Amino acid sequence: MLKLGISVYPDIQSFDEIRNYIELAGRYGFTRVFSSMWSVEGTKEEILDYFRQFIQVSHENHMEVDLDVNPDLFEKLGASYDDVSVFANLGVDILRMDMAYDIEKSVILINNPYDILIEFNASVVSEKYIDALRKAGAGDKRILACHNFYPQRYTGMKWKTYLDNNVALKKDGVEVAAFITSQNENTCGVWDAVCGLPTVERMRDLPLDVQIRTMMAAGNIDTLLIGNACASEEEVKQAPEILKEIEVDERNPVVAMMMKMGAGKEMFYPQKKIRVKLDENISDVEKEILLGFFPHSDVGDSSEWIWRSRMPRFLRKQVPARKDDCEYFEPGTVLMVNDNYSHYAGEVQIALLPLVNDGTRNRIGVLSDEEMEILKLVKDREVVVFLKE
Repeated sequence: MLKLGISVYPDIQSFDEIRNYIELAGRYGFTRVFSSMWSVEGTKEEILDYFRQFIQVSHENHMEVDLDVNPDLFEKLGASYDDVSVFANLGVDILRMDMAYDIEKSVILINNPYDILIEFNASVVSEKYIDALRKAGAGDKRILACHNFYPQRYTGMKWKTYLDNNVALKKDGVEVAAFITSQNENTCGVWDAVCGLPTVERMRDLPLDVQIRTMMAAGNIDTLLIGNACASEEEVKQAPEILKEIEVDERNPVVAMMMKMGAGKEMFYPQKKIRVKLDENISDVEKEILLGFFPHSDVGDSSEWIWRSRMPRFLRKQVPARKDDCEYFEPGTVLMVNDNYSHYAGEVQIALLPLVNDGTRNRIGVLSDEEMEILKLVKDREVVVFLKE
């Protein structure tokens, strides 16, 4: 399951504000806190004293600490690529190298004796660089990668570049983190960030819920960090709820039937979540099937015209036809086959192209443009869970 984290900014937030935010996030199951160590001014002793308290509070709230660092900070704190004891004494869990050393020095850093994980910049690090680290002797499980965030509007990563980078890194077995952004008012971040702090530009103005479900659907990501601070309690509370997946129950007759046909439990994961704006005329039976049935899944042979969940028809529920005067159902319309085609009654379908309204389907809802983008990320045979908008 995806892990969640927050970001905090010691140079512009009070310690009390940071502590309260960490306690809030920890209470709702967040497991990582990200911060920049090099942005804090002061003497070596002042910086170390601050982060000693910071890390203690984080660990007390069951959150690992990921600190952005660079070689200049190493020198200031008396550390080096072959001696990170100063960070170990603080209890640091992850060091994110804002600027990396060369291959030889990075391997020594990665293989430090304190089990501190070393994280590289996923937005720019190449597959060749990771391969070179491995060939030079870097420990397989000691390398992480975390994308940049982008304060300036229109400067975030291309979606395709983000996806391609993640595929390459995951192929090398690297855990990857990325930033999403709170839509709370008056958040803060690095360099006067007032437009959020996402990794991917297209996420900047989307609700946090949509960002998380989109990143989940795209896959190849292990940790999502809220880049700006502070997210609202509503957002923090909602985020882990989005990640929860339905447990596979072999007593479910449809699940049992699929498993008899050779489906393993792994077929039911991951579950990609799509919110539907329900039609005002939707019946209780239709709502029960759309929101309560498990598993909704395209078995892999649907046409270009519809995404099709055919398993609900085995429930043999009656779905009375409703008259709809439209000639076509437009893309994004959520439909259910009705009793005018009784063999398939109960199937949930989503129009991908205009569909002629021949009287065999009831309109039960509609997907927004953002939800249609999530649907595009659903691969053949993957399970979809529908949520009410």
